[in-house]
Amino acid sequence: MKLPSPLFDRGRYFLLGHAWLPLLAFAVLVPLLMVFGGDQWVADHVYAWQGHAWTLRRGFVTDRLLHQTGRNLSLATWLGVAVAWLLARRQPRWFALRRPLAYLLLCVALTAALVAWVKSWSNMDCPWDLIRYGGTREYVRLLQLRPIGLSRGVCFPAGGASGGYAWVALYFFFAVVRPGWRWAGLAAGLAAGLVFGIAQQLRGAHFLSHDVWTLAISWAVALTLYLAFWERDDAATGG
Repeated sequence: MKLPSPLFDRGRYFLLGHAWLPLLAFAVLVPLLMVFGGDQWVADHVYAWQGHAWTLRRGFVTDRLLHQTGRNLSLATWLGVAVAWLLARRQPRWFALRRPLAYLLLCVALTAALVAWVKSWSNMDCPWDLIRYGGTREYVRLLQLRPIGLSRGVCFPAGGASGGYAWVALYFFFAVVRPGWRWAGLAAGLAAGLVFGIAQQLRGAHFLSHDVWTLAISWAVALTLYLAFWERDDAATGG
């Protein structure tokens, strides 16, 4: 199997569309949500819509189907990609897929690891923990010192949404394997992340900004690893 070549042109337009514009969107959205009250505005409406209670916190669709089953489906998909990579290593006609499959495996795994690592020190609470939404804790901002005696928060960024957003790496995977499918790959990752993320917001597990950060981490990992995996190929083709 021979993969298409060349890959993306690495000129300024590539960086504009894949790095600078996403970074600009992130730089606009995060202050709106985390500093100017956008998170609370969205959560207030979701909370009020449910009768000023997180009635969907343990709902079958939001919890069992979208959260738990969605997480397991993402893991099963990753394991399927791992099997495909092992097969590609043994089948000479699939050798060209080894690097793209390895890239996809590493992207998803590294995204999950990074989100988990940030959660380990970010120290932010879920909406359902906060007094404003029926909980017992005051809202503590990102990197703000927590009051003495208040146990640590473990809700930022959004781990559930990472099971979907990590697959935005399909955009770059298909850009290498089958370029015409790259937008479908991106749409699949974004759709999965949105569904998982909205389900968690409906449960009161996350603010909207938590999902924005998770998407940013997912895209940064996918872009960085793409640049690392195919740097030599681009140099050889003059890209």
